[in-house]
Amino acid sequence: MAHHPSTLPAVLAPVITPFDAKGVPDTQRLARQSRWLLSHKVGLAVFGTNSEANSMSVAERIQTLQALIDAGLPAEQMMPGTGACAVTDAITLTRAAVQAGCAGTLTLPPFYYKEVSDDGLFAYFATIIESVAHPKLQIYLYNIPPVAKVGFSIALIERLIKAYPQTVVGMKDSSGDWAYTESVMKAFNGTGFRMYAGSESFLLRTLRAGGVGCISATANVNPGAIAGLAANWKQPDADQQQSDLDRVRSAFQRRPMIAAMKAAVARYSGDTQWAVVRPPLVELSPDERDGLFADLDSIGFSIPGL
Repeated sequence: MAHHPSTLPAVLAPVITPFDAKGVPDTQRLARQSRWLLSHKVGLAVFGTNSEANSMSVAERIQTLQALIDAGLPAEQMMPGTGACAVTDAITLTRAAVQAGCAGTLTLPPFYYKEVSDDGLFAYFATIIESVAHPKLQIYLYNIPPVAKVGFSIALIERLIKAYPQTVVGMKDSSGDWAYTESVMKAFNGTGFRMYAGSESFLLRTLRAGGVGCISATANVNPGAIAGLAANWKQPDADQQQSDLDRVRSAFQRRPMIAAMKAAVARYSGDTQWAVVRPPLVELSPDERDGLFADLDSIGFSIPGL
């Protein structure tokens, strides 16, 4: 399985989506945030879990993607989320991403029906791939069973790669189950299958085991340090760098993650509009926010240049 070399970096952020005073995705703020991430060598997994993508309509996601492209952001650094419960929505989103020139798509399985068969999941991805029918389509399977409750067996991944060797090129694994992550990498070792961990907590282990990096929520707020470890993972201080990343991660992870990251960006940028989330999510309570900021201050955390 020989793929075209990927233009995507080792670290991507599922970019948090700012909403304006009317609750509409704010593409100017998003473009500014995206440029800042790119300046830290972090790519753009727009419309990921932490982007509140599944709180946005298909039309909103396509309009927002187009606005980013129009603002001059590089499609070759983007891996938009294109999974949806309805295969027709997934086709529409995937087609828009590949036509915009995005380097890959991050595609969830259909996540409403539980305990669906591998045959059903194979048919979903086959339908997307054959309907989009684009030679440059590069799909990264998005495995997030703690949220989707629908996962990818090794047998299913193998079947997808065999049927679509130029298209199904990698995975973001947010299972949090290192044994699973490692088993996928071992199963497809030497094939060019690109594994991204779903959290920087697993970044060093993933790189040492032959993976390519991570697509991580906290890359929204700690991009330089995460990209730094990805670039320098063979250095003698790599384990220390990893434990520094873990300290920041745990401060955010103790709260509702999306609201916590938005609260931090609002604080460090001085732009309170960033704290807004879309229902059913809610902003951090004052106590949660004070606790987060106290934890971040205690480890000397800051977000330079935001």
